[in-house]
Amino acid sequence: MATIDLRSTAFSQGQPIPRRHTKDGEDLSPPLEWSGVPDGTAELALLCEDPDAPGGTFVHWVLAGLDPGLSGLGEGQVPAGAAEGRNDFGDLGYGGPQPPEGHGPHRYFFRLFAASQPLGLAGGASADDLRSALEGSQLAGGEWMGTYER
Repeated sequence: MATIDLRSTAFSQGQPIPRRHTKDGEDLSPPLEWSGVPDGTAELALLCEDPDAPGGTFVHWVLAGLDPGLSGLGEGQVPAGAAEGRNDFGDLGYGGPQPPEGHGPHRYFFRLFAASQPLGLAGGASADDLRSALEGSQLAGGEWMGTYER
């Protein structure tokens, strides 16, 4: 599978996510940039998860229906036509890091997926809905990880 080069100008790979992108701050999604989307991509989708949550992997962001011609998202930006899924806070859209106090650093994985066909996801879709829709149609993926602790 091809690799998409995913990155953020807000924090370096494996480094702390700035407070403004967390529930302790303004709770704005971080700016993301990417390159290497393969030809034949019909749609891009994004997932942000914390595998270090006490109850198991916690979903912070599900975003589908992104135009394959995009090369990034600005801070707090959701493009017209994109479908915002439900995070594990129970809200639509981005929900920033908010690990339990004193639990140590948590890792937040931002993953971008390129699909060969439209995924057909509507607003409110879950991370599992996204994973199911990607089965058999994922052309490429990229990953960027940041940390946060309280």
